[in-house]
Amino acid sequence: MTIHLHNLMFHAFHGLYEEEQKNGNKFVVNVDIEMDNDGMITDLQQTVDYSEVFQIIRQRMLHATPLLETIVQDLSQAIHLLDKKISSVSITIKKLSPPIENFVGEVGVTYQSFRK
Repeated sequence: MTIHLHNLMFHAFHGLYEEEQKNGNKFVVNVDIEMDNDGMITDLQQTVDYSEVFQIIRQRMLHATPLLETIVQDLSQAIHLLDKKISSVSITIKKLSPPIENFVGEVGVTYQSFRK
């Protein structure tokens, strides 16, 4: 089973450059959580509560960090700790307006981790 949290929008102050740290930027976060499950899921205790996952992401996005790579790794670790049913986590963070001259588009990183 895969649980998705997609197109989560945040205004945050991540980045290496003073402009990013001062003005912030818009970020989009996508998370896919694979979980092990046996049988029919009929109760919240049998699955991963996506509202808890969202709170982890929201809180982490408030903490300004120079590199998106650091954020996705931190988030992956925190989400894995949430529930032993989680077998893998894939996280993508996109920066919508990077401070690159004459650049049109978005930049981002994706990180996937597996339960050890």
